[in-house]
Amino acid sequence: MGEFLDWFNADHQDDPVVRAGLARFWFVTVHPFEDCNGRIARAVGDMALARAERSPQRFYSLSAQIQRERSEHHDRLEASQKGDLDVTDWLEWFLACLLRAFQGAEVTLEFTLESVLAKARFWQRWAGVPMNDRQIRLLNKLLDGFDGKLTSGKWAAIGKCSQDTALRDITDLLERGVLRKSVASGRSTSYEVGCLGV
Repeated sequence: MGEFLDWFNADHQDDPVVRAGLARFWFVTVHPFEDCNGRIARAVGDMALARAERSPQRFYSLSAQIQRERSEHHDRLEASQKGDLDVTDWLEWFLACLLRAFQGAEVTLEFTLESVLAKARFWQRWAGVPMNDRQIRLLNKLLDGFDGKLTSGKWAAIGKCSQDTALRDITDLLERGVLRKSVASGRSTSYEVGCLGV
């Protein structure tokens, strides 16, 4: 571990991303702890990437990507640890995994940006409509990707109000066009935002 730490902390001219892959590989190979080596190896790799980027903030998560591909990760590690310790195959997989982490982050950022813009357009469209705090809070929940269908019962529970108050809130927003009813009726009635755009 002393040799590993000396190497890890030394000022190298090597490619810093390749060093992150090597750091992860060698930490897991040395296996200094009885437990948690994988988690610490992820942290070591993330630290090496943060050093490479000279920033503690990143918009991607290599650790999350490796976790999604953990079976392949273990297979590649094990294959590279056996034999002559040629780490080329491991580094190729590591760099490809890093690329997939970038691509996943890009998709997430695009979706988040679209969501934020849609939410901004919605509030711009309905800026002149007076609403109480509960209505604003529930509409924001809907705009942020409410899980499931919003019913009057859920409105009452989330808004911490009576069923009658929830129905008044909803009816008010329906009449103004801010909300619309789902196609289903009766006990299956649910509500969604009306017009999103300006």
